[in-house]
Amino acid sequence: MSRIERELMLLGRHASMGSAGRCRPTEGQERLERSAYLLLSRLDAAGPMSIGQLAEAFRLDCSTVNRQTAVILKTGLIERILDPDGGTARRLRITDEGARRLRLDREARVRNLSGLLDEWSPRELATLARVLTRFNTTVERHEGEPWPRAEAPGPGLPS
Repeated sequence: MSRIERELMLLGRHASMGSAGRCRPTEGQERLERSAYLLLSRLDAAGPMSIGQLAEAFRLDCSTVNRQTAVILKTGLIERILDPDGGTARRLRITDEGARRLRLDREARVRNLSGLLDEWSPRELATLARVLTRFNTTVERHEGEPWPRAEAPGPGLPS
């Protein structure tokens, strides 16, 4: 278990400081901040959510999520909408520009990972994707907050 703990610590470090930090979406386009990338990804996957729902999903205080979303609202990447279910709380929805920026950032991250893992075989890549998915779904099940996922990708390089 100590080896797993160490490798997870290093994985977190690499994700926040290493390879993903060096990628650029497109010429002249700044990368999304980590919190913006995560929030936009969740809204893109789950649809409109309230501040409370986002706070619960990320296990953060509502005031923290409120501050983070306020910054993203000012950039026009998300917008406030009326609750489609008729509730009183407003929901946040990703805008077309937010979806475009998220797509560009995600494409840059995938390109960067492809370059880092270009010596790995398709079988090794599939194994890594399967093990990471299993680990993440186990954590999500334990926390009671699953991350919305699209259907699994077909054969070939994992998405």
